[in-house]
Amino acid sequence: MAQYTKKAILQTFQDMLQKNPFDKITVSALVANCEISPNTFYYHFRDIYDLLETWLQIKLKKYFADAMEEMPWQEALKVLLRDMRENSALVYHLFESLSRERIERYVFESTDDTFYRIVRQEAGDTSLPETVLREIAEYNSYAILGFFLKFLWMEMEGDIEEGVDRIAYILKKNVQWTVKTWNE
Repeated sequence: MAQYTKKAILQTFQDMLQKNPFDKITVSALVANCEISPNTFYYHFRDIYDLLETWLQIKLKKYFADAMEEMPWQEALKVLLRDMRENSALVYHLFESLSRERIERYVFESTDDTFYRIVRQEAGDTSLPETVLREIAEYNSYAILGFFLKFLWMEMEGDIEEGVDRIAYILKKNVQWTVKTWNE
């Protein structure tokens, strides 16, 4: 029953994000829409930001951790961007309500391991220390974040396939070049 209630809270939150900016969603409005008591909400979440974090983690897992087991990371990113475009109201309700610092911190903290796995895969067999590979991953994560932010700033216009293929090519060549020239 607890899992069912938690899922209902998460779904209600997502439905509310379709209609309202994040900073306008309150616990009291959410519990009223979900038809639960405030105590039930606080049993599952500390506050609205804890709910947001949980919701974002579920989405991140769906698009990267789970999807990358089934498809290359570029394809997972394409699926994410297409879904964002289809749910643009929800995305902009989040993007415009949260501070840029919070968004960037969340993206970097939650994707560190993903980018490391991508770089590790692109680097192939190499004798580079793990710290260097992590630095390469961090550098490339900034490029992907820039691509992602530009996608949002440009109102999600443009060819997703072409854009992701281009950034994937650049990342691959960047990693290959860095690995090749590191010890020269």
